[in-house]
Amino acid sequence: MSTSSSMAFQLGASSSLSFSSSSIRRWTHDVFLNFRGEDVRQNFVSHLYHALHQRGINTYIDNNLKRGEEISLELLKTIDGSMISIVVLSKNYSDSKWCLDELLKILACKETVKQIVLPIFYDVDPSDVRHQKGSFGEAFAKLRYKFKDEVKVTKWGAALEKVANLSGLELGDRNESEFIQDIIKWVDSKMVDHTPLNIAKNPVGIESRVQYIYQHLNMGRNDIICMVGIFGIGGIGKTTVSKEIYNRISYQFEGSCFLKNVRETSKAGGLIQLQKTLLYDILGIRLKFHDTDKGINVIRHRLCSKRILLILDDVDGLVQLETLAGARDWFGLGSRIIITTRDQEILDNFEVDSKCEVMTLDDNEALELFSLYAFKKDEPLEDYMDLSKQVIKYAQGLPLALTVLGSDLKGRNIDQWKSALDKYRKIPHRKIQSVLQISYDSLEIGEKDMFLDIAFFFKGEPLAKIMKIFDSCGFYPVHGIQRLMEKCLITVERYGDECVWMHDLLQVMGKEVVQEKSSKDPSKRSRLWFYKDVREVLEEDTGPNEIEGMVIDFPEDDEEISLHTEAFRHMKRLRILINRNARFSHGPNYLSDKLRVLDWYNYPLPYLPHNFQGKNLIVFRMHDSIIKELGDGFKPKNLTTMAFRSCSYLTEIPDLSSTPNLKELTVKYCVSVVKVHDSVGSLEYLSKLDFEGCSKLRILPRSLKLRSLHLLNLGYCSSLHDLPEMECKMECLRHLSLHGTAVEELPLSIGNLVGLERLYLRNCKSLLHLPIALIQLQYLSLLFIGGCTNIVKKMRDDGQSLDLPNDSTTMEDEISNPSNGNTTLQGLYDYDVTLFPKNQIPNWFKYVHEFLDNEMEKGHDDDARRRGTEEWAIDIEGPHYLEDISEIVLYVVLFYNDARQWRRIFCDAKITSKGSNHVCSVQKWVELVNMDWKNEGGTRYDVWVGYSNLQPFEQKVLDNLQVQFCFRARCPFELEPFYKSCRAKVVYKNETRANRERKMDEANVPNSPQ
Repeated sequence: MSTSSSMAFQLGASSSLSFSSSSIRRWTHDVFLNFRGEDVRQNFVSHLYHALHQRGINTYIDNNLKRGEEISLELLKTIDGSMISIVVLSKNYSDSKWCLDELLKILACKETVKQIVLPIFYDVDPSDVRHQKGSFGEAFAKLRYKFKDEVKVTKWGAALEKVANLSGLELGDRNESEFIQDIIKWVDSKMVDHTPLNIAKNPVGIESRVQYIYQHLNMGRNDIICMVGIFGIGGIGKTTVSKEIYNRISYQFEGSCFLKNVRETSKAGGLIQLQKTLLYDILGIRLKFHDTDKGINVIRHRLCSKRILLILDDVDGLVQLETLAGARDWFGLGSRIIITTRDQEILDNFEVDSKCEVMTLDDNEALELFSLYAFKKDEPLEDYMDLSKQVIKYAQGLPLALTVLGSDLKGRNIDQWKSALDKYRKIPHRKIQSVLQISYDSLEIGEKDMFLDIAFFFKGEPLAKIMKIFDSCGFYPVHGIQRLMEKCLITVERYGDECVWMHDLLQVMGKEVVQEKSSKDPSKRSRLWFYKDVREVLEEDTGPNEIEGMVIDFPEDDEEISLHTEAFRHMKRLRILINRNARFSHGPNYLSDKLRVLDWYNYPLPYLPHNFQGKNLIVFRMHDSIIKELGDGFKPKNLTTMAFRSCSYLTEIPDLSSTPNLKELTVKYCVSVVKVHDSVGSLEYLSKLDFEGCSKLRILPRSLKLRSLHLLNLGYCSSLHDLPEMECKMECLRHLSLHGTAVEELPLSIGNLVGLERLYLRNCKSLLHLPIALIQLQYLSLLFIGGCTNIVKKMRDDGQSLDLPNDSTTMEDEISNPSNGNTTLQGLYDYDVTLFPKNQIPNWFKYVHEFLDNEMEKGHDDDARRRGTEEWAIDIEGPHYLEDISEIVLYVVLFYNDARQWRRIFCDAKITSKGSNHVCSVQKWVELVNMDWKNEGGTRYDVWVGYSNLQPFEQKVLDNLQVQFCFRARCPFELEPFYKSCRAKVVYKNETRANRERKMDEANVPNSPQ
């Protein structure tokens, strides 16, 4: 199974890798000549050097006739920097200490820097060299006699044997001139094989990309055959990064091949030619065959035992892979196959071992790359900085766009830059368009429609909503959206609402594709977005047209549209109509029943066209409109989203029983809405019900049976006194907001909201009490009750209400810091109360008041101490008899000078005892939050209360207890509170007896103002 990774330019290289750009050898010479001067300098080597020089081959020959005892450091560096060493073995070669020392260095470079070594047997037999016999052996014996270092002589002998075993060339009976030409051909072929591929002129950010992919190649393992896919949108740099990898690692293989432009070559029936190129690059021979099937068997047979590197660049079809690298067993162990493509599906179907996505450049890298092309320096000229940043924003990190635009703008003045940028925003550069459009052109018809709809209308919209719309259009989105993702044309954020996005330049490309269909007549295009084209088709009688979708987004303060009476009647194909800001002189008398989306700002009529049924509508939105009623003929049976906002004339939500698929009903700030029809309370699939700000709303459905509901928002419905009964268990509801309503009591049936996590009751001033049913809601984690001035502060005698801390004067008055000159808190605004998981409020919760009463009276405790900047510790003197102890209560208060800058801090605690290895951890707390965020400089404090029953301790008697508090911020730069206090209290089972017998074990640790 393959693994998939995303790779951004900014990823750093692993420190464990030695692999870097330095691993590409920068040779100082092409050829180094090693020879015995007295044998061949004046004839053979002189002619060989001349021939190499004539072919443009940079060759080093040592013409120093006077040599010292040791090889110079400069000469050793020359050998090390040569791509090829030619060792000319002649009769007297082995009696030269100098030649043999050079040979030792050459063979060392063969191992360390993969230098190529060619032995030339000039009038000597390879066997004589290998075994040091014959006249060659006699010369070596003379050296052995003269040189007494037997260890060194042994190394020379081994080196001669090793070089003789290498594949070389023999002079034999051949003409010297022909022999030299054979050597030249051999050198030519090796130099071509080892010449690096040309990459981008300014490869900004490439290092991190290369390093990242290198990790997936598992180069340390020669017992596997590894296939890696590199994917990303066109122009992102896939080819550049794969070339760089090829340059760095190809020397490590027995053979290598970079097959470029596989997609283009395959179109012209070139798969056979690609097979032949692959074999020639690796084997060095041209093989003849005339069909791909035979080529497959040739590749498999010839390469199955070779460790090779094969890069297939720009693949767009599975057949290409099956023809060129059909299976792992085609190649020898240790081989690596790298595939670059725009289409992830190909990689999945081919079952590569890893997939690496190439991501866009970050802004800093993008600015550097653009500047190198536009200014020939790594940052813009000062006068061009703002314009350059506009280019960066437009290109969104796409290297292709940055290089093309940089080259295009180079040398132009500021006015020309501004004009060019205006043009780019409307008409993409042809070089960028042609590259990006390749992926679009490979799509099926329905996939093209989905891509264009997203580009024009749905970028940033929730995936589920888009899928529903596309499904109703017959586009088969389950398969189609996946294909768009695989081709890197769209992305889906896998969190929250899972929204669909695409690169801005892909969006521009899509709009240009539609524009090119009819550049002069907008009525002949399928989709419209440019406001001048929209105005033309709406104000003029263009006759029947091809328009399927239209987004109306006019410049600010543009004139209203004088709608032609027949404009919409000519749009029989219209599926999507979105008006974001335009004003119309009058409303439409016709709307197509093919509409899937009707989203109209400032709709100019109190009703919809009488013949419009909306039977295919999926999304219906009206905002800032004078719509008053929908009409009896409006029966949108497929509708999933209905939304009204600031529609001041709308008075009621009608019978929606004919819209059984409705998932979202949003009616916000519609100040005339009084009534919601009972049918709304029985919509099976409704997940969101939002009436925020409907200040006259009084009548809701009598009951709610909404098993799919996730959110119910009635905030600021200030006329709402009564809530519906919850007639079924609503397991999905997580969020219930009633803040600012006139509700007097919550129904007992609120206990049916078994999945509720957040309940907002802020400023419910008429609310008298909370039902005991709240305690049954085991997932309720946040309860906001600030400003509920009438909630009782003690447990009702009838057991039907819950005592929670409320506008306590103790809290108001006591949490302050006189030493810092702060005044007491003026009123409470919000509480954030985390209820307990055990379906009850424990007895120990009452100690919060005691702690608050004493907070400012206690000073520093001698046993308390700071431990670092984030950890606090309290020591509680023992001994402690567990049989007498009920629990230990922990208490923390944090106070902030400025509530507006507050960010949440979390608190953990652990309890330990000397002589015990056990630890009690406390991570679940009650949290009370009070903040004044309405006023500048308003204060805030947090109070945590938690407890432990000390059960983890097994001893019956404990020595001193130590409580450690640890504070952690969500982000490292969170604001520090200026006052912090931590306390702990041991609570005994018989508090009265315990108080007589023991001193109350409390400790207080305030810190000084910060």
